[in-house]
Amino acid sequence: MVTRLIRRDTLLAELLAEFAGTMILILFGVGVVAQVVAGGLGNHDSIAWAWGLGVTLGVYVAARTSGAHLNPAVTLALAMFRGFSWRKVLPYSLAQTFGAFIAALIVRWDYTEVLAKVDPGHTIKTQGVFSTLPGNGALPVSEFGALRDQIIGTAILLFLILAITDARNTAPAANLAPFIIGLLVVAIGFAWGTDAGYAINPARDFGPRLASFLTGYHTAFRDQYGQLYFWVPIVGPLIGGPLGAGLYDALVGRWLPKGDEQEPGQVPTGEPESVHQ
Repeated sequence: MVTRLIRRDTLLAELLAEFAGTMILILFGVGVVAQVVAGGLGNHDSIAWAWGLGVTLGVYVAARTSGAHLNPAVTLALAMFRGFSWRKVLPYSLAQTFGAFIAALIVRWDYTEVLAKVDPGHTIKTQGVFSTLPGNGALPVSEFGALRDQIIGTAILLFLILAITDARNTAPAANLAPFIIGLLVVAIGFAWGTDAGYAINPARDFGPRLASFLTGYHTAFRDQYGQLYFWVPIVGPLIGGPLGAGLYDALVGRWLPKGDEQEPGQVPTGEPESVHQ
């Protein structure tokens, strides 16, 4: 009974960390898009940097307790290729999505007046503040093109996350791993943001999308063509994440020398023992 209670408390701590870390990520990510789109301050570069910094700060919040997945595609890939517990996949994903949802509600509330001024009808014009659209709502990209883009972008993300955090490879020191992962997201934003807004994270897209829908954006689940689109940034990353992780293992990981490995699904901490139970 005592062991069962300890494990339950440990899982709760991990879920709270995933919630908090993802909330921090979205506060900066959705916040900067609101500032650029509704406030007219900044540009694509500021969006890319703020999203990357949001990832860095979110990982610093959660890494010690939960491994700082902050993304269901990461959680799924780690369960498939790194022995992360399958029983935690759904709870982690829900905690991440709820953290993104709450953060988006905070941004929506804080930017109420500015969004109403720029887009009184809460239309497709500012819908992209909260969720992604094919071609960023302006360029001729189809649902299939956006799905392809999300698969590729998330595969790149997971391939490099595994490279960065693999203790058998040239992994950065534990306190630098979140910073390098943040730079990875900045790079993806700079290079892979055109076709679908580089959601590369089902929680990052669906949580804010739901928040916007519940607060006046009645077309939130559709794209600029009127097609149901919400599934694309969910399905694409969930395919691309495991694909990238599998490619890393096939091309790099399997050839590395065997050695001490960190807890499955955990950012390296440099500590001799894991915090997981």
